[in-house]
Amino acid sequence: MTQVSLHADLSVNQTNSRPKKGVAFVAFLAILGLCFSAAPRAAQAAGEVLGIAAIVNDAVISKYDLDQRVRLVVATSGIQPTPENIERIRGQVLRSLVDEKLQLQEAERLELEIEDEEVDESITGIAQRAGMSFEELMEYLGETGINEAALRTQITADVAWNRVISARFAPLVKIGEDEIDETLIRIANDANQVQFQLAELYLGFDNPNQEREMAQGAQRLVEQLRAGAPFASVAQQFSQAASAAKGGDIGWVSETQLAPQIAAAVARMDVGTVSDPIRSLNGFYIMQLRSRREGLGPNPLETRFEVMQVLFELSPDAPERAVQARIAQANKFRSEFRTCAAAPDQISAIPGGRISQPSTLTAAQLRNPMRDQLLATEAGTVVPIGRTERGVEALIVCDRKDDVGNQPTRESIENTLFNQEVSMMSRRHLRDLRRDAVVEFR
Repeated sequence: MTQVSLHADLSVNQTNSRPKKGVAFVAFLAILGLCFSAAPRAAQAAGEVLGIAAIVNDAVISKYDLDQRVRLVVATSGIQPTPENIERIRGQVLRSLVDEKLQLQEAERLELEIEDEEVDESITGIAQRAGMSFEELMEYLGETGINEAALRTQITADVAWNRVISARFAPLVKIGEDEIDETLIRIANDANQVQFQLAELYLGFDNPNQEREMAQGAQRLVEQLRAGAPFASVAQQFSQAASAAKGGDIGWVSETQLAPQIAAAVARMDVGTVSDPIRSLNGFYIMQLRSRREGLGPNPLETRFEVMQVLFELSPDAPERAVQARIAQANKFRSEFRTCAAAPDQISAIPGGRISQPSTLTAAQLRNPMRDQLLATEAGTVVPIGRTERGVEALIVCDRKDDVGNQPTRESIENTLFNQEVSMMSRRHLRDLRRDAVVEFR
């Protein structure tokens, strides 16, 4: 039914795993040589592979694995590859590797096999978006000191977690019509508020002991973003929200759709800026304000009317007595009118009476005072026009559809609600896996 946006802790769509290396990947791979010398690489790898960074349920994450992933993260996030920055992100990268081990172990427990072809297909997509072939990308990785396994492991974990969520949670989520209706009502009520186009980066923590470390990590990311690192690239690598797959983009939202502390911060921001870390119940948000606009409420000029035109013929020089007789016929027609379907039969009993086929027009196509008169008219009403060169005329408003503003479709709302629900369930499951795991950091 519904596909969930790709990200390590959410994915249901498997074929597009991590579609985000693209230009940033190529651009920053070239910079890595500033911090990672190629000369001692072989000796360094031989020594580091023996070191252990963490053990996750008896599965080892080596220091070499950690260093390789740090290289890859720097390459794809746009963070400046200085020694200080590399050291600062090691802790966050290590936590990501721990999560990936847990995700892979859960997929193995559920006997969900990940085929090499699936991983190759994702890597091919990454290469194509970078303007390279699969072979060229692999060659470039090797030249830059990044082992192919670092990329394959990250993608495999994404696909594996995707499978886990698809198997365990996606079938359980059913979005009811009442939920969609409630969302539509809320959107309509918020339509006249100021709208913010936002991107988010979320860093969560599982217990109070991690809060200080996560706060420091969030502040370091803010510093990198303000120094020029692309928000989308950083969010794709570090954010734990479902929006990470889209570079943190959450689109246009009104103030009432945001948590109070986030709304207060966003209201003070200038367009194009990044917020300080914003504390939430179990994490920190970093927001980017991309644009701001007035509310997109209903536009009366976009109101659509289905009308039928009624004419009681008169010559331009008809005497006043004939004019009054036609006006009387028009008033009688108006008082006896019931439905547009019956109107042709009703008009046929009046000599010289004519009625048009139904046609559609918008309020913007009308001139005042007729525009305002129709906007104040409900469907099923006969609106007198009066004496014209052709005779006595009137309009029947058979139907009207008022503009509802920039309102999403029911399908898009269903997809959003589905994604949110599955995302929440997947985050909880990963949190439970962390809680039950035996993790030792070295």
